Formats: sequence, C-alpha cells, structure tokens
Amino acid sequence: MNAGRTIFAQLVEHLPHKEFQKCVARYRGDSNPRGFTCWDQYLAMAFAQLTYRESLRDIEACLSAMQGKLYHMGFRGKVARSTLADANDAHDWRVYADFAQVLIATARRFNAAEPMGVELKQSLYALDSTTIDLC
Repeated sequence: MNAGRTIFAQLVEHLPHKEFQKCVARYRGDSNPRGFTCWDQYLAMAFAQLTYRESLRDIEACLSAMQGKLYHMGFRGKVARSTLADANDAHDWRVYADFAQVLIATARRFNAAEPMGVELKQSLYALDSTTIDLC
C-alpha cells in the first residue's frame, strides 16, 4: 500500500494558493460556502478534468471511492453531487477565470526562454478546449 502523497496532492501543491485566495476575495466567492469553499470546488473540477470524469455523479462516485484520501488531497468539505451542483450554481465563475489568468501568466514566464524550434514574428498561444459535461 502506498504511504506517500497522491499525485494529485503533489500537483496541487504547485498551485499559487495565495493568488487563488486573492481571486476569491475579489469576488467574495466564499461569502456563503456552507462547508464547500471555492477551493474545494476548484479541486473537484481539477480532479474531474485530470481523471476524465463525465458528470457530477461520476465525479462524486470517483471521489467517494477515495474517501479516506480526500483530506490529504486538499479537500476540506464533503463532496456530494448536490454540493457540487450548488457550488457550480452559487460560486462566481470570475474567480476561476481570474485564477486561470494567473496560471497563464506563470506559464508564460516559465516558458518564455524556451526555444520552440521555429522562429515566429508574433506570440503563439495553445488553448485547451477540453470540456466537462455537467448536464
């Protein structure tokens, strides 16, 4: 049995949590969390993205199968389908849009000096168009 940290927890540790909290504060995202914060919602959606979950029921089933590891993965609230649905409805989407811009800026700085193998006159952007169907 693995006694170390999960890969998901190791990935999450690299996220700028203070920047995320600034985004939450900007839009008062956790003004009425009912035990499920914006950070918990972000972790649930990031987990769903990384594990190719297709619905709220699928996300709930997968996370509940790992109930004993959720705290160590960074989750503090109970992850239920209705809780995820309520969070998706109540939390301001701009929190996540702003945080995405923070992550994009970080990636830009990190990769600015890397050669691409071709010379371009303008900036090149790669966009991830992966979607998670929640209906």
